[in-house]
Amino acid sequence: MSKWSKKVTETSHALDLEKGVFTFKDPKKIAESLKRSAEQSERRKGTTYQSAMSMLNFYINRAGKNLSAEQREILEQAKIELKKLFRSPINPQVIS
Repeated sequence: MSKWSKKVTETSHALDLEKGVFTFKDPKKIAESLKRSAEQSERRKGTTYQSAMSMLNFYINRAGKNLSAEQREILEQAKIELKKLFRSPINPQVIS
């Protein structure tokens, strides 16, 4: 991670993430971990969904070319899993 993105992650309203969360091989496990982190965080600005998805997108964008095709696909699937986790029985629409 570059110096500025590390600083953003450490000093912004970034979530306190489980160690190695973005290296997990199971997209659902990544999504569940991000959801837990967002729910437990006192530093988030937006909704839990916005915070979790924002961190996932931030990581994907910062890792860029350094991500293997396999891990990029796992992280993209984690976005779908995150949407499923935040879909409520009362409002079954997918959050975009």
